[in-house]
Amino acid sequence: MEVIDELKEAVEFLQERGVGKVDCSIILGTGLGALANQIRPIKSFNYSQIPHFPVATLEFHFGKLIYGELEGKRVLAWQGRFHFYEGHSMDQIVKPVRIAGMLGARAILISNASGSLNPNHKKGTLLCIEDHINLQPEGPLRGQNMEELGGRFPDMSQPYHRGLRQIAKESAVKLQLELNEGVYASVPGPHLETRAEYRYLRIIGADAVGMSTVPEVIACVHMGIPCCAISVLTDECDPDALDPVDIDGILAVARRTEPGLTALISIMVRRLEEGLEML
Repeated sequence: MEVIDELKEAVEFLQERGVGKVDCSIILGTGLGALANQIRPIKSFNYSQIPHFPVATLEFHFGKLIYGELEGKRVLAWQGRFHFYEGHSMDQIVKPVRIAGMLGARAILISNASGSLNPNHKKGTLLCIEDHINLQPEGPLRGQNMEELGGRFPDMSQPYHRGLRQIAKESAVKLQLELNEGVYASVPGPHLETRAEYRYLRIIGADAVGMSTVPEVIACVHMGIPCCAISVLTDECDPDALDPVDIDGILAVARRTEPGLTALISIMVRRLEEGLEML
């Protein structure tokens, strides 16, 4: 079966079960799982129920789709995302974006956890991604183009919507959250980087590094969906003072940061129209 047919079947399945208007879709990556508790649910689905949909394999990614209300908006929240290192194809990784777009989502908000490469950006703070460097081994647009979704050669000069980023910055000030802006490098993983690789990433202009997000953003741009991505900086990747990786410590930082990020995304949803109108 063609990918576009799989997407149409998944969309039809959700529509037949009560998923209607979608103002905003949210990918609840690391650091944003608790936002699900703020959504007044209308319908929810385990990923395993959705036709042709992959299943999240990480124990801290739940694998649940929630359709409901948040800040007066209808939202489609994906509680758990997919990574290339799990063995998923790029088509599988970006299915949440494409399904949300086909359901009419006006914007997509994304969260992730990443390591800080910029010595001025400390762990436990947030980074609003303004641009990215794609180091994944392939992209979601490889292969025959699906004209129903977008054109063959999407422009990537402004992948992250300026208006949504401005709302994020204003909201962070109101909440007294430290929110920097910077460039995110997306690598395959799941291994972390060597000291030499951290130096290389900093030299080429990255402020943070992670293993997700960029495929979804490319899919957003392809479909013409405004998007914004926020990173929780969970560790500091200083090649001259590099400690062994502590995954439990990384998750602990993400949990401590979660309330602030949840509040930030909630305000962004509330001010969605205002952000989309900004140039």
